[in-house]
Amino acid sequence: MASSTDVAETNTATALTEENFTQAAAQASHFMNPATFVQTEAANQGLGAPVAAAPVKGPPPGEPRSGGEATDSELGVLAGLRGSWVGKGFNLIARPDKQGGLPFFLELNATKETLEFTSISGPIPNRGTEQDDIFFLGLTYLQRISEANESGGLHIEPGIWINVPATEAPKAPPSIVRLATIPHGNALLAQGQGFEVQGGPKISPASSTPVQDNGEPIKGLGYLDPFLTAQPPAGIPLGAIANPNLVLTEAIKGQSIVKTVVLLVASEPVGGIENIPFLTANATAVKMSAIFWIETIQLPGGQTRLQLQYSQTVVLNFEKINWPHVSVATLVKF
Repeated sequence: MASSTDVAETNTATALTEENFTQAAAQASHFMNPATFVQTEAANQGLGAPVAAAPVKGPPPGEPRSGGEATDSELGVLAGLRGSWVGKGFNLIARPDKQGGLPFFLELNATKETLEFTSISGPIPNRGTEQDDIFFLGLTYLQRISEANESGGLHIEPGIWINVPATEAPKAPPSIVRLATIPHGNALLAQGQGFEVQGGPKISPASSTPVQDNGEPIKGLGYLDPFLTAQPPAGIPLGAIANPNLVLTEAIKGQSIVKTVVLLVASEPVGGIENIPFLTANATAVKMSAIFWIETIQLPGGQTRLQLQYSQTVVLNFEKINWPHVSVATLVKF
């Protein structure tokens, strides 16, 4: 049996400190700056040139738009998303708690999730006035998240991913776009790029540390105290409170990942989040950045299977503070 001294030493060794949060915040500052997020994270992961989808042809003039399933080349980096996924993850959010008499409440959830992607059945036309029409393809999706240990519903999100080709008016490279609607009263548009790399993902830390509006640290007000003393849900490592991406790196330990498709999107500089007036007055979502990794895993028998991981940071603003709402998950296709 361990002595009381041994137990105390163990607790001290595994306790979170302000240094844990300071370090994670410094390493993950780009998550809080969507305007430069795609370029910064692409450099962090050593990604090369973005991958463009094959050109999508529209129907001849005067003929109805054609249907049918999109080809993988036309969907480009989005092709691997198609299908149904199931898995588990971790959700961290500091939310207002006026009703409880506190500035905020730190909510931590172990999660289970289903995520379903379906091809849009035909080219999507955008008609031009300054240049010829463009055509592209995409997928609809439905995300459903609940608590892993209590089965309480946490989140539902219908949305769309599209692959936009390069354009002349405006002058812009190919991009991927995610559109989402959230029942709290938010609508999101985030744009970015997709990449393919050999081997597994490079997952850098994500930070849960709140900061002032101007990005400066909050000092002397005790806002980190609940983060330091909180206990994670069953199955979630303690360090994930400071760096939620730890849940992702733990999930892929020992796996042989031979190829990764990386999808990077952010709500700035192109895009944004709209909120209903209640949210604007009480806790408005101001910006978002997200990474999705579609991983090809080599199995012992020579076969492969696909795995989807993601890390998303939505910045909520209330009490004149920016609070990271971080969601991560690891899902497999079924």
